[in-house]
Amino acid sequence: MSTTGATADPLAALGALPGVAESVESVRKAVDRVYGHRVMRRRSNAVTSEAALRGARGSAALSGADWALEEVRRRSDFGADDEARVVGAALRLTAEAGQLLSIWRQSPLRVLARLHLVAAAAGGDEVGRPRQAGERADEPLIELPQPDADEVAGRLDGLAQLVLAGSQAPALVTAAVVHGELLALRPFTTCNGLVARAAERIVLIGSGLDPKAICPAEVGHAELGRASYLAALDGYVSGTPEGMAAWIAHCGRAVELGVRESTAVCEALQRGAA
Repeated sequence: MSTTGATADPLAALGALPGVAESVESVRKAVDRVYGHRVMRRRSNAVTSEAALRGARGSAALSGADWALEEVRRRSDFGADDEARVVGAALRLTAEAGQLLSIWRQSPLRVLARLHLVAAAAGGDEVGRPRQAGERADEPLIELPQPDADEVAGRLDGLAQLVLAGSQAPALVTAAVVHGELLALRPFTTCNGLVARAAERIVLIGSGLDPKAICPAEVGHAELGRASYLAALDGYVSGTPEGMAAWIAHCGRAVELGVRESTAVCEALQRGAA
């Protein structure tokens, strides 16, 4: 991760980039609106469950398994083929994320290892640990050059230190940086996109921005499309102020679209249609 200058709180420096404050405020207002919906007073658990399902579907779509929501809802066998395994991994990660909030604040690297273990759901000594020398990440949808194992280790440690140190930066900024850094690094041999989006989810929930997990950013990322996602990631990887701000704004828009999705769920529940 690059910032525009040396500072004791580099995440806060990113929050001061042009346009970022507007994205943060827009997200905050959108989240407040859906939390204020009358359905949330009595059926918030139903909204949370539906948001989890839709978020998992969105994350899987960005990793190449673009299934209809009803297919995700209907299926119980997620080991039949590659796409089914991706969807199954996304569902497991969404379920696991809420169990890791307290651990994230103490040991983000432990949480990332756990997320990879849950996503991979397989044996092998490469599961649940960062790539070692000579190992490559199997992430065909992201064609950026892959950092080597030493760079991965150093930048993961730096990311963990940022999380542990805490920041005055808005939750959206922290979540976007965690997400972008994991996509840029692809620290594991598999499932990096799924893990990165699950980590973003953990930050948004654990920060208090979305404590009931009803604003699935994964839905928004999928709706914005893979091309837009990868173009915004290019901005993050560039490390320029404009590129970083564009990535944060993209993540903010994704959260807002997730809010729109859950607002529609609230409306359907209110009508008795879901």
